[in-house]
Amino acid sequence: MAGASGSGTRLPLAERTLALWTLPVRITPVWITPVWILTLWIVTRTALLLCVFQVVIFPGPDVTSDISVIYRGWYEVLKTGTFPLNDVTWQYPPAAALAILSPALLPFLGYTSAFFVLTLLCDALVLSLLLPAGGRPGKSQRGSWVWVAGVPLLGPTAYARYDLMVTAVAVAALLAGARHPRTMGALAGFGALLKVWPLLLIVGTPRGPATRRAWAAATGTAAALALLFIASMPGALAFLTFQRDRGTEIESLGALVFHVARYFGWQGEVLLNYGSVEFVGPYVSLVSTLALALTVLAFGWLALWRLRAKKFAPSTPCDAAFCAVLLFTTTSRVISPQYMIWLVGLAAACLAFRGSRMVLPGGLVLAGTGVTLLEFPVWFSHVVAGDPLGVLLLAVRNGLLVAATLTACLRLWRQTVGEPCRRLRLSRSAARADSPASAP
Repeated sequence: MAGASGSGTRLPLAERTLALWTLPVRITPVWITPVWILTLWIVTRTALLLCVFQVVIFPGPDVTSDISVIYRGWYEVLKTGTFPLNDVTWQYPPAAALAILSPALLPFLGYTSAFFVLTLLCDALVLSLLLPAGGRPGKSQRGSWVWVAGVPLLGPTAYARYDLMVTAVAVAALLAGARHPRTMGALAGFGALLKVWPLLLIVGTPRGPATRRAWAAATGTAAALALLFIASMPGALAFLTFQRDRGTEIESLGALVFHVARYFGWQGEVLLNYGSVEFVGPYVSLVSTLALALTVLAFGWLALWRLRAKKFAPSTPCDAAFCAVLLFTTTSRVISPQYMIWLVGLAAACLAFRGSRMVLPGGLVLAGTGVTLLEFPVWFSHVVAGDPLGVLLLAVRNGLLVAATLTACLRLWRQTVGEPCRRLRLSRSAARADSPASAP
């Protein structure tokens, strides 16, 4: 018979075409495919390099002076085998010395140029982790897009601080966590010795062996590195004293009190204090103490969540880490612009999971990062002066951070505590309804 093939019959062309069109197909938007993501990364990172190498002059103060002056000064001291004991601006854990000394890996470049190149490589490392992760089952390329779009929203500051290096360690830890909890813990412990906050990455590990392995690895790695630095380099713990003496930085949430109070006669001033621009004057210590108390309350909520959580989805470790760092950042006495890189990286790790509930908080973080660019460096003089534009920028940026924190925590609670408890109550009610009535 014409049209027969083997034991079956070939369908007419029209029917075959219709069958192909009606197959269920997952359509991926073109703008989140790997080719477009890589193209956008190349374009945006070229723009960042042009800014930090000052081929293009970015408006506002020169953010690269921290590298060419402050970091370079620390580098010269660290090369002698000691930490900067007499420099109150050194406020970092001991492993931060590795980041400051890292330009020595590229001796054919000057210190500043080598630092920018290494930061670019760390940026590329994050993307190289997110792209393949986004192609696996249950994952998404949304995380890659968030990273590629989020970093340039901060402008040249993203490459002019070592925070992007720390964020690369954090993203690697979170993406390794599902299959390699010990690796996650070791990276979190190392990150904690770089800049403290990565220790929060392990707050959302699933109960049982995964938690024991991750927490033990984090504790062991951090303790071993700390002991190594204490034994080999004088002043390894000097940063604790310098951090303790810090006040309320003018970009923090608590600083909004003084920005407004200046319009009502508050007799304080803005000074460069302990390496940052801070308020000095009446009630500053009180607001700083309240900020610390708020941080303690935030960590109390995290502990309560950990105790009450019933369900740990694949995205929960990333989601919980994102919430923890949001709480830590928003309630801090200091919200430096580069802190937004932490949040962008963690949002990217969350959204690499298709089931993550952090889409809205991640979007709020991206918006806050864009506003941060306007606040620093573009119109930083207005922030220092406390004029209406400066206060408005801070209010919007900090308001976005508060909104991101509250929505992230609420969504995490609902997914891991509220919904499982509700399902348990419904199943118990159904079981009671189905059970035979007891005899009178």
